[in-house]
Amino acid sequence: MKIPGLSFSLKRAIGISAAKQKIAHATGIPLTKGGFERKVGRLVINTIFGSKKRK
Repeated sequence: MKIPGLSFSLKRAIGISAAKQKIAHATGIPLTKGGFERKVGRLVINTIFGSKKRK
């Protein structure tokens, strides 16, 4: 039986999540599937239609 409001993650306890966040921030490439797909999709759209430069 679970205790409400209490959860445990082995990855966070070991430090894997923090290491992945540091790598993603340093390289500018997201390590999640969704984040990577968004970045690639944006790159393709901007390549096809040209990127609009903001002031």
